[in-house]
Amino acid sequence: MKTLPLKNSLLALLCLVLFSCSQEEDGIYFDKSNQLSEIDTIEYSAIESDILDLVNAHRQELGLAALKPMSIVSVTADEHTNYMIKVGQLNHDNFQERSKTLMEKAHAKQVGENVAFGFSTAEGAVNGWLNSESHRAVIENPNYTHFGISTEKCKTSGRNYFTQIFINK
Repeated sequence: MKTLPLKNSLLALLCLVLFSCSQEEDGIYFDKSNQLSEIDTIEYSAIESDILDLVNAHRQELGLAALKPMSIVSVTADEHTNYMIKVGQLNHDNFQERSKTLMEKAHAKQVGENVAFGFSTAEGAVNGWLNSESHRAVIENPNYTHFGISTEKCKTSGRNYFTQIFINK
């Protein structure tokens, strides 16, 4: 019976490791089978537009420059949002590959990303990011010049997944 607490402790530690975010893995996913192309415009949903506006309002309150939406960054964000829905979990898988793609296709010098799950409003998602030190640091990074957003509702759970990507051009 003495091994039961040890097994439970190991199980809890394993869960913590599996569900925590690692800075080295903090990034974006890129499906190599899809080629990003230059897209002039993208239609944002109401919640996506609200997120873009709320992030820029927050940055401007701090005296930071407003970020410009960039279609190719939003398309990349959408790829990752759909990937998270497919695998059924919030993640930052394959950051290095995705970052490299944005550096090549969008001429990004630096790439950052925030993801979220389950919020039903733009305000909820943005407040969630701002209440997290690491996510807030991405939003408030003065080097970023452009950003993209993707929000998709999972058909099975009915919950929203969010990916927001920031770049310095």
